[in-house]
Amino acid sequence: MKYGLEPLEILTLIDKSIFLDIFFFLMSALPAGVDCVGEADRAAELLRPLRLEILRLAQRPVSATELGARLGLSRQRINYHLRRLASSGFLRRAGRRRRRNMIEQRYVAAARGFLLSPELLGSIGADWRRIEDAGSAAYLLALCAQMQSDLIRAWRGASKEGKRVSTLSLKSQFRFETPAQRDAFTRAIRDAVVDVIARHTSPNVRPDSRPAPGRPYRLVLGCYPYALQAEPKK
Repeated sequence: MKYGLEPLEILTLIDKSIFLDIFFFLMSALPAGVDCVGEADRAAELLRPLRLEILRLAQRPVSATELGARLGLSRQRINYHLRRLASSGFLRRAGRRRRRNMIEQRYVAAARGFLLSPELLGSIGADWRRIEDAGSAAYLLALCAQMQSDLIRAWRGASKEGKRVSTLSLKSQFRFETPAQRDAFTRAIRDAVVDVIARHTSPNVRPDSRPAPGRPYRLVLGCYPYALQAEPKK
């Protein structure tokens, strides 16, 4: 081999900390998916402005020193929050690197996004069945909370069995120029959805109110005005 060195001899010349950093960079995937936070103690660990900022900056591997420089805080203070986030599963180790005379641990966010489960609020959470006006924003918000709770439970159950959850997502953005246009759209889409359900699904319950055969699905269709958001910080 060139230079008369065997492969193992070459490896002994590589700084171990550099090797580990390269190894973890290659082997550790970047954050993926969504972490659904349904435990009160984990939510309490997460909901602090500094920790939210740390997670935003940790979408790529980062050390306490790097975070401290960006946030204007001491490495010791950042290290405390890194350890708490890691112990709660919000961060994971992402290799080490040598910095001057010390070896730094690097961390990366365990997910690309985090979601607080509506079930954290228990019995005081929004319940669509308690809201009389089905055309109100409150009703749609409560339905969205129900949808999140349903999907989180199904997702966790499927994950334990190594399966995926079959879902359907439709998103479209448009404008109504007049109330009459909006009302016509509402009638047309309601009639279309009712027709598709009648032709392509089975009843949810039997005549005696017992659950019917098959796996139950819930369809939530919402339409609402929205305001444009400012671009997120980078």
